[in-house]
Amino acid sequence: MNTDYRKYLKLLAEKYPSQQAVCREIINLNAILNLPKGTEHFMSDLHGEYEAFYHIVNNCSGVIREKIQMIFEDEMTEAERRDLATLVYYPRRKMALLKRQGKITDEWYLMTLNRLISIARFLSGKYTRSKVRKAMSPDFAYIIDELLHMQADEDNNQVAYHREILHTIIALKNAEEFVIALSSLIKRLAVDHLHIVGDIFDRGPSADKIMDLLMGYHSLDIEWGNHDILWMGAACGSGVCVANVLRNNLRHGNMEILESRYGINLRKLVLFALEQYQETDPIKAALRAISVIAYKLEDRVIRENPGFGMDQMRLFSRCDFRNYSVEIEGKTYPLNCRDFPTVDPDDPTKLSEEEKTILDGLVDDFSGSKRLQAHVEFLYEKGSIYRVFNDNVLYHGCIPMDSEGNLDGICLEGNVYRGRGYMDYADRIARRAYYRTRDPKSGKDFSQQDHERDLDFMYFLWAGPKSPLCGRRLATFQREFIDDRSTWEEPTDPYYNFSLDQRYCNMIMREFGVYSPMGHIINGHTPVKTIRGEKPVRGGGKLYVIDGGFCAGMHKTTGIAGYTMIYNSHGIRLKEHRPFMGIEDALANNDDIESSSEVIEKEQQRVMVRDTDIGRGIALDIEDLTSLLEMYRSGEIAERSL
Repeated sequence: MNTDYRKYLKLLAEKYPSQQAVCREIINLNAILNLPKGTEHFMSDLHGEYEAFYHIVNNCSGVIREKIQMIFEDEMTEAERRDLATLVYYPRRKMALLKRQGKITDEWYLMTLNRLISIARFLSGKYTRSKVRKAMSPDFAYIIDELLHMQADEDNNQVAYHREILHTIIALKNAEEFVIALSSLIKRLAVDHLHIVGDIFDRGPSADKIMDLLMGYHSLDIEWGNHDILWMGAACGSGVCVANVLRNNLRHGNMEILESRYGINLRKLVLFALEQYQETDPIKAALRAISVIAYKLEDRVIRENPGFGMDQMRLFSRCDFRNYSVEIEGKTYPLNCRDFPTVDPDDPTKLSEEEKTILDGLVDDFSGSKRLQAHVEFLYEKGSIYRVFNDNVLYHGCIPMDSEGNLDGICLEGNVYRGRGYMDYADRIARRAYYRTRDPKSGKDFSQQDHERDLDFMYFLWAGPKSPLCGRRLATFQREFIDDRSTWEEPTDPYYNFSLDQRYCNMIMREFGVYSPMGHIINGHTPVKTIRGEKPVRGGGKLYVIDGGFCAGMHKTTGIAGYTMIYNSHGIRLKEHRPFMGIEDALANNDDIESSSEVIEKEQQRVMVRDTDIGRGIALDIEDLTSLLEMYRSGEIAERSL
């Protein structure tokens, strides 16, 4: 046993000062290893669709309704089960509705509380009693713990005792809060951990509300998407990211999130746009103005960073603004617009003085928005470019590959990065861009020019063909200014073809240290067009693409309204969701998101905690505690009395 390990065991002895304390903890940890693994839910590409996401969080992707069906199939009608499910989803609002309808009585409370206790008892079976207690509302923890562990005895004393508890709660007019506490516990127990595989922001109107909801969630991680990283870059002070955030949201009519919720002042941009451009609609004018600013900035970033490999996207400087045309790959195309009042034909990418002033003000607004900064800080705290979790490799976009199916290398800062090393590098620079912004003095050898390069890299992560978050050559300029649709194609990284083959999926998993037959790749980013027969399960069952088009604008493209992948101790299921009609409709009519469920992988043996990352960590803890116990028994470390 080396010296460092002895020192560690002596420190461990501070926490476990006696043989009995060590034995107690080993017994506890061994018991935990033999519990079923907690249920994980995976979702991606939420794109600001708060109401649908909020409902899916509340109905736990349909799991709550399934458990109610399982427990009460023989004693409740379908209508009663749906009513109970809606109560669990929205307890306070549902009870307010039932009160107005005169349906809440003491008898209703008694019956409902008993049913909620039955659901909570069923769901708590796979967890330790300690973990269940921690999930309870502190105000009711002792009472709920008692009720969950009621056991019939010879004279039914415990049954009478627990019945009296419920009668007392009702008599004290505390039943409504108790219903809320039980509903919260049920939802907490139904999902042990949530994975968001990228793209919380853009398209839909309420990404900020989704962020507020996630910040209060009990256990989750986030794999950044290209839309997330764009907002993160804007919050770091990148002008090109700010311009692209504004362009995306103005295009989708999402002014409220910008102005009312994040405090981004669009007034100067709108007034400037109406004055300069021929467009009379304020939003369309602002969109045109910020698009031109974005194209100018993008051209500069691409020119100054040849390692990004984006030269084919540098089109604004290739425009002839006297003849209103652009040359792309040796062919000249006419522009469909001649309204470029701020463009100098001799220096197209130069910002006018007014554009500079407006951009500086907008960058200050993004940097100074307390709510946005809190959300971005949370993205950094809980998020990363990728994550390996319980033998699953999670990332939003792709692992760049070349035309031969090899991991593609990219040369940045004098080094070549590929595969996992490239993902680690991208994660490191994305963090550096943020933390240098927050504390510019944190690195004395770090210049402003270095910081600008990091901010440029945030733009690359958003739009680069070799970015692991994007993986395609965007044709935004062509779609806006060229009518010839042949220029609108957006070639994708070879990854998207090679990943259909199980061999390449296995190669990628090995790159991330996953050799288990239980391993998978979990991907978002690319909408699965089920309406055209596309399937989310690919690569011989090794790749799951879970972008089902959560955003309302994508429903026609995908034919559905999103996926949830569920990984519990029995295996993996995929939930295919239909469009949500709204919370008010759910409350009034007990309408749920209709979801079809498909078992896509069933484990031959139930997956236990010992088979998970947490279990592997616990096993190491047991080894250390066993070594400490041996040292106590040999007298090398003396026991202490408390």
